[in-house]
Amino acid sequence: MDFTNSSCGESDHRQIEENKPLLGEMSAPEGGKMGAVPCRRAVVHFNGMRYKLLQEGDIQVCVIRHPRTFLSKILTSKFLRRWEPHHLTLADNSLTSATPTGYMEDSMPYSAIEDVQLLSWENAPKYCLQLTFPGGTVLLQAANSYLRDQWFHSLQWKKKIYKYKKVLSNPNRWEVVLKEIRSLVDMALTSPLQDDSIHQAPLEIVSKLLSESINLTTQEHESIIVAIAPLLENNHPPPDLCEFFCKHCRERPRSMVVIEVFTPVVQRILKHNMDFGKCPRLRLFTQEYILALNELNAGMEVVKKFIHSMHGPTANCPHPRVLPNLVAVCLAAIYSCYEEFINSRDNSPSLKEIRNGCQQQCDRKPNIPLRLLHTNPDLVSQEVTSADSRHKTVIVTSNEVHVEVERNNTVNQKLKANTGNDSEPNLIDCLLISPACSTMSIELSPQAERVLECYVEILKILSDYDDWRPALASLLQPIPFPKEALAHETFTKELKYVIQRFAEDPRQEVHSCLLSVRAGKDGWFQLYSPGGVACDDDGELFASMVRVCNNVHILMGSCYKTKKFLLSLAENKLGPCMLLALRGNQTMVEILCLMLEYNIIENNDTQLQIISTLESTDVGKRMYEQLCDRQRELKELQRKGGPTRLTLPSKSTDADLARLLSSGSFGNLENLSLAFTNVTSACAEQLIKLPSLKQLNLWSTQFGDAGLRVLSEHLTTLQVLNLCETPVTDAGLLALSSMKSLCSLNMNSTKLSADTYEDLKVNTQVLCLPHDFYA
Repeated sequence: MDFTNSSCGESDHRQIEENKPLLGEMSAPEGGKMGAVPCRRAVVHFNGMRYKLLQEGDIQVCVIRHPRTFLSKILTSKFLRRWEPHHLTLADNSLTSATPTGYMEDSMPYSAIEDVQLLSWENAPKYCLQLTFPGGTVLLQAANSYLRDQWFHSLQWKKKIYKYKKVLSNPNRWEVVLKEIRSLVDMALTSPLQDDSIHQAPLEIVSKLLSESINLTTQEHESIIVAIAPLLENNHPPPDLCEFFCKHCRERPRSMVVIEVFTPVVQRILKHNMDFGKCPRLRLFTQEYILALNELNAGMEVVKKFIHSMHGPTANCPHPRVLPNLVAVCLAAIYSCYEEFINSRDNSPSLKEIRNGCQQQCDRKPNIPLRLLHTNPDLVSQEVTSADSRHKTVIVTSNEVHVEVERNNTVNQKLKANTGNDSEPNLIDCLLISPACSTMSIELSPQAERVLECYVEILKILSDYDDWRPALASLLQPIPFPKEALAHETFTKELKYVIQRFAEDPRQEVHSCLLSVRAGKDGWFQLYSPGGVACDDDGELFASMVRVCNNVHILMGSCYKTKKFLLSLAENKLGPCMLLALRGNQTMVEILCLMLEYNIIENNDTQLQIISTLESTDVGKRMYEQLCDRQRELKELQRKGGPTRLTLPSKSTDADLARLLSSGSFGNLENLSLAFTNVTSACAEQLIKLPSLKQLNLWSTQFGDAGLRVLSEHLTTLQVLNLCETPVTDAGLLALSSMKSLCSLNMNSTKLSADTYEDLKVNTQVLCLPHDFYA
């Protein structure tokens, strides 16, 4: 049946109706300025019976055409009316039947419906409503009064929403558009229908309107935001509307709209959002809102008050989703600060390469060393014998200077094999923490710096709440930050406060999150340890983390867990522990004593170095004596003499070396490594007190010419000397001519000249191996 026949006059009448505010005229703001509207306007909400919005249902249908003749009037009388059952669907544009026959052979467009009202005739059929269309009336009869009213309100809603979509799809004057938006909002708020789409549909209409209108002024922005504000109190804004809000936050962060309208919207998002992954623009809007708060005069104080309002005045926050959502916003904002560096990460170093040997030794290959080999028949024969089992050595010629370029040092391997017969792994090698293999220059833009400062400060604020701290520690345990952030000194320095709060918390579920989330992956415990990429305090925070772990039953409550924890420290952080103990840190002294007591260290040289470290301080000496009273075998080990090998931890100083060497007997010491420490030439006065020293590693130290002169006068039995990446010059290297026992000298990355090399070659009888020596 065709419902669209109408005269020209009726069509004009409907067009005029559609151009009017559907729920009445709304007066313009005073002065006629669109931006002068208040941030909140009074809205009357519907109070009464509620109905669910119908999308489809079964109902009886009867069509009555306007009688034009006497016969048609007789046929439309109530005694001759024919009712048809139909399953009607309320689509977006029309009313259609699942069985398009009879009266409902053709769909009924909402634009053809002039009016919808309850049937009020005398002796009218029960539970009916009438739809007026050009040329007649459609009667719909429900089973009861509730269903009748439900159909009535649903049809009215569908008809008006369709008209609003049509009116707002082609805006001409923004004054008219704003009135229509207000009428649309009022209709949604006063509708007796109770459905999510009742508030979402107007928001989607406005969102589409804004996405297609790019030439809006700031005043028009604020007027539209204020108009739709009542709908946002209980609904999330659609994605396009979030973009609109983000733009407003960026362009007018000091607008009162941000405080009065956006605040309840963001509060609802943080309280009820379950997954920002499904609606990332909600997260972006929340992020921009917080940055807008930070732009106010009070800055972070306003942000702090906002977070406090989200937590609430009680000791425990009643909303479990607030913290995860806030953390998600912070992580995304921090990630965006380093996005430029992340996108250009093609050949960037991994975290293990930039963390200063945080968990394991760096895997980088050192610069190719230049080695001078003395004519020692024993050593030469050893090299010839092992030539088939090692990589081929390459001899290069440059400026008539013959140097041997080696990837692995067989001489040192043979010398190490001769120094002891222990077959167990040598934990002393774990003490070496090499410097950063690759440094990253992180310079953020001023805007990125402000964003980073704001959101790291928010993490600090979150860590101050006792009830939030366990969940926050758990969320941050996997270190969910890009490696560029961990290589940025500003970021790790500011984040240190959060980690300190975790370390100070006595609850096991908090400080246990400082450890790695799984084996083979670094945790905050590794990153903030001495030598770690984030350490800037010589291990104070690290000692605090170890202390709290030491006092907790979960780690130290049983023998098994105690050994497991100590073994982890011995394998990965023995060097930092010894360095801090050498400087008098009581926690580290206790840790070293426990390692000896539980027999964690099996290598004799490493045990002797720990004992010497303990005896270098008063507190260590007292605790070691108490330990010896319980385990006399330690005294027996010490009577056999001092260690033959010694490796000073990274970042050790001249004072640390002097304190260690003065604490015990080192008459048997043959191999000393000071690589990557902060020692200078001043330590030479301590080195000459080691009569048995044969191998000395000074790689990447500040040991200079003055120290070489002292060594050349006193350590005449020295056989292996590594001066790689030291500031020595020709003046100091010439002094080595008097060291007749020297058989291996590494001068890579020094200021060695060809003339000095020739002098050393003549005076020390340097052996230049032929090209086919290892063929």
